Amino acid sequence: MPGRMPKGKGGSANPKVLGRLIKMLMEFFPFMVPLTVVCILFSSIVSAIPDMYIQQVIKLITDALEGGWSWEDTSAQLIPKMVTLVVLYLLALAAVTLYTQLMAFITQGFLDKMRQSMFRKMQNLPLRYFDTHKHGDIMSTYTNDTDALRQLISQALPTLLRAGTVVIVVFGIMIYYSLWLTLFTVVGVVAIMFASGKMGGGSAKYFIRQQQSVGKAEGYIQEMMNGQKVIKVFNHEKKAQAEFDKINEELCSDAYRANAYANTLGPVVMNIGNILYVLLAVIGGALVLIGMKNPSIYSLVMAAKDPAFKGLLDVSIVVAFLNMTKQFTGNVNQVAQQINAVVMALAGAERIFAIMDAEPEPDNGYVKLVNAEIAADGTITETERHTGHWAWKHPHQADGTVTYTKLEGDVMLDHVDFGYVPEKTVLHDVCVYAKPGQKIAFVGSTGAGKTTITNLINRFYDIADGKIRYDGININKIVKSDLRRSLGIVLQETNLFTGTVMDNIRYGKLDATDEECIAAAKLAGADDFITRLPGGYDTELTGNGANLSQGQRQLIAIARAAVADPPVMIMDEATSSIDTRTEAIVAAGMDKLMEGRTVFVIAHRLSTVRNSDVIMVLDHGSIIERGSHDQLIAKKGQYYKLYTGAFELE
Repeated sequence: MPGRMPKGKGGSANPKVLGRLIKMLMEFFPFMVPLTVVCILFSSIVSAIPDMYIQQVIKLITDALEGGWSWEDTSAQLIPKMVTLVVLYLLALAAVTLYTQLMAFITQGFLDKMRQSMFRKMQNLPLRYFDTHKHGDIMSTYTNDTDALRQLISQALPTLLRAGTVVIVVFGIMIYYSLWLTLFTVVGVVAIMFASGKMGGGSAKYFIRQQQSVGKAEGYIQEMMNGQKVIKVFNHEKKAQAEFDKINEELCSDAYRANAYANTLGPVVMNIGNILYVLLAVIGGALVLIGMKNPSIYSLVMAAKDPAFKGLLDVSIVVAFLNMTKQFTGNVNQVAQQINAVVMALAGAERIFAIMDAEPEPDNGYVKLVNAEIAADGTITETERHTGHWAWKHPHQADGTVTYTKLEGDVMLDHVDFGYVPEKTVLHDVCVYAKPGQKIAFVGSTGAGKTTITNLINRFYDIADGKIRYDGININKIVKSDLRRSLGIVLQETNLFTGTVMDNIRYGKLDATDEECIAAAKLAGADDFITRLPGGYDTELTGNGANLSQGQRQLIAIARAAVADPPVMIMDEATSSIDTRTEAIVAAGMDKLMEGRTVFVIAHRLSTVRNSDVIMVLDHGSIIERGSHDQLIAKKGQYYKLYTGAFELE
């Protein structure tokens, strides 16, 4: 369904994503990641062995009491063990300090690189991708999904590695000391795993749903923020609130279920561990008492060669074993608690990878736009400096030669068919011939295909059939960035960026001087109102230029196109947001801007199109009439009806 971000099969995260994340971590930080892992493993192992020292200390003291107390002999064995333990703890503290600092650097560095990769890939995606995906969902990958990755890398993975290491080491020590008591502990662990599987699975499912609901809510909020004027004009506040309440209720429900499972899992697992601890204390204490009251049984068990019975009646082992059981179950609980974080992060990573793996905008062009020097005899020479002349550099693979074609703005659409989706054709057999310096106007009702034609010239979309030639060159052969650099476009929907007025004008040509930007503003008729702004050209614009009128925003957009000085201009309803008086002011500047250029005009106002060299009337994706204003009026066809029927072509 368009607009929904991809997810794992069956609504769950894809486990293969974890391997990809780890591989990327190793690629980004080939030395830091292994060092961090070593530090975590070392600190985990050190934290797992104190119970061995406790057992040895208790054993040492009990043996000393039974054989006669001697402080000298006892301290000679006790002090080295205590010193060794202190040294290990100090080293573990250093390891913990190092890996926490490393993890902070790795986490933020990884997220920085991921956001860079996402944004870089987003710049290379075709417009079709943004037509079929909600912008709020895409935005959610930069916020919620990257935050889930942060929790995975900074918390979940280190915790899993640390707790998993402790579990393995402690389990090995437990088996060494007492196989029977270990088997009893395993029964409790199986119960913990069963509870984790039941509750963790439900929790993970709803955490993924929660993530998707957050993206949906953010998308709706963004849409409502952009449409606040429309909402207020039509008194749609209550309806918008009701729709948001519904979306928010879904989010609340999913979040409640997710956290209800998660919050229940911790206490359940912890109390299973506590019950296991109590049972082991009772059983171990009972066995020790049996051994103490029955020396014959004690001697028989201690003399047994079978290691399975080792430690059953030894108080030092029972005490140490209880501590190890607590540590064992506690770390199993930590592992269980990270299930949700891992599942959420993997689901988020899959959404991120869906963007990073999306098909980029195809560009097989090899014809480039270069600065050119043109001699008196017409010879074209490529140059590094800007001369005001451009040429298409066309390498020929067959013989290895290179030819140069002057950029003049000759555009031809030859029997073009196009559809945004294969099953629905929007343009049918469209032919357009625009000679350099001509002004071509497209008129027709909404949905006739006027804007679609200009989108095809820019190669925002690729045609299904036919050819589009630019200065005689198939535009499929031209590098897209160079093609678009030769085209100036002013859209009906104006987009201004956060920054100064000067920055927004310079957006059309990043290396333009202030003087060039001011000249472009004067050409567009924008200089008058800009100089009356509080900061003039240095006035800060925010919120898509919300502090300007719609007409002023459009004038800045026209100036932005003018400073690029392209040979071909596309004016898609460029003056639709400008009042009649302002349009008259702009008209002279627009004529200068269009002078000597090939211009494609889409407009409703007859004053904009009547002086065009060729006017093309479109209806349902086909050109039904073409000619000058006078020719079309004389035909008394569709254009005549539009002209005589209303002031607006709609």
